[in-house]
Amino acid sequence: MFLAGERVRGRGRTVHALDPRTGKTLEPGYALGGAEDVDRAATAAAAAFRTFRRTTPEARAAFLDTIAATLQDRGEAVVARVQQETGIPEVRVRGELTRTANQLRLFAGVLRDGSATGVRIEPALPQRKPLPRPDLRQRRVPIGPVAVFGASNFPLAFSVAGGDTAAALAAGCPVVVKAHTSHPGTSELVGAVIAEAATEHGLPAGVFSLVFGDGREVGAALAAHPAIAAVGFTGSRSGGTALVAVAQARPVPIPVYAEMSSTNPVVLLPGALRERGAVIGEGLVASLTTSAGQLCTNPGLVLLVEGEGSGEFLESAAAAVRATPAAPMLSQAVGRAYREGVEALRTHPAVIEVATGQEDTSLAVPGTAHLFTTTAEAYATDEALHAEVFGATSLVVRVPAVADLHPLLEALEGQLTATVHVGEGDTATAAALVPVLEETVGRIVVNGWPTGVDVGAAIVHGGPFPATSDARSTSVGTLAIERFLRPVAYQDVPAGLLPAELRD
Repeated sequence: MFLAGERVRGRGRTVHALDPRTGKTLEPGYALGGAEDVDRAATAAAAAFRTFRRTTPEARAAFLDTIAATLQDRGEAVVARVQQETGIPEVRVRGELTRTANQLRLFAGVLRDGSATGVRIEPALPQRKPLPRPDLRQRRVPIGPVAVFGASNFPLAFSVAGGDTAAALAAGCPVVVKAHTSHPGTSELVGAVIAEAATEHGLPAGVFSLVFGDGREVGAALAAHPAIAAVGFTGSRSGGTALVAVAQARPVPIPVYAEMSSTNPVVLLPGALRERGAVIGEGLVASLTTSAGQLCTNPGLVLLVEGEGSGEFLESAAAAVRATPAAPMLSQAVGRAYREGVEALRTHPAVIEVATGQEDTSLAVPGTAHLFTTTAEAYATDEALHAEVFGATSLVVRVPAVADLHPLLEALEGQLTATVHVGEGDTATAAALVPVLEETVGRIVVNGWPTGVDVGAAIVHGGPFPATSDARSTSVGTLAIERFLRPVAYQDVPAGLLPAELRD
């Protein structure tokens, strides 16, 4: 662990990462911390906050740039450890490392262009009738120390130096990261980079801490600690809602920005199916099986309007699934949950399994692809069919007609994404669906696939509950910084007392 810049060994039980490809236990072991370590880290973060929040945007931008550069300089060691601990293929790990560095640099750019401060200026109108208007100016200020929870499926881009951490540090908020126990070695390598960068830039030691610990004990302690002002979380619905409950029960409640659960519906309209049903089937499976389906934007639900081309779609998708080799799941826990989800679908009386991918008994934690179908009536009347299956499995709902889409979509829980495949003659239908989808999802994709999130200024990676605990924000892109800022107005404040960005 890193507590206020100091490398510390926990006093709890020791955990080891497991290579999900081979089942090999990895060294070294990591002793877990507890509530006392959380208190030390959060207290140090509170002490650092008043200094760190006053640093210039350029100083914080340089800090983020250093983290990004050092991560890439140490890329070989980081990539190797990520592969060992998660089984993620090398090409994706390298891509994720680049994304992580680019995210840090993206927020550095936001600091340099000044957009994050949200400056608004309304000069005084002393002659206004019936009452004069005072001089009013507004900017956003950091909210305080932020607790970040590392995700299992993105050990770099949604973890120790991921988007939540980058946004919080850019905002001027110290960060306490709770490392994910499935990739502790990766967390340690990345944590060291941030701690060293803080020292290099002369920042207070409490600007960054990394805590290892049991998810329930340490997670609850972080969300409940009075020094913590907000929480960023990516993980299960049960984990996210538990943190929300703890944060809301505090004497002073705090926001929890939790990304939790999504089946990411794909709507296949008649024109698209007539034109390219088989191609869409192949595309679905390519998206579905990316990273063994262990992506929060995985297309786990398909609404298929039956008719010309729907048979070709199913045949193509089934053939692609059968040709897909098994891939390692991230951890034993993830693999176990996936098997349970698949079995629930397989044994459901209204569900038919139409294709199964290739098995691989050499993998310690294998993930095999599956494709299931059900009827619109069954899906509409059984909430069990709405559950997310985190892995390379998709449920295709056979919809008799376009008119039957609206009630199905209106009954959906909140989602991260929705995808609509449109062809000739589908434009009016799609236009009628967009307002429905706007009420349910954070991102609408047309004639594409939801996997692959472009990190930029316009992206939204969020959505209504249970996709996230707060649909007003995003965990990817520059808008994420606003989660860790709050507005302050300055009324008739003399120029000499105004923050620099609010002066004339």
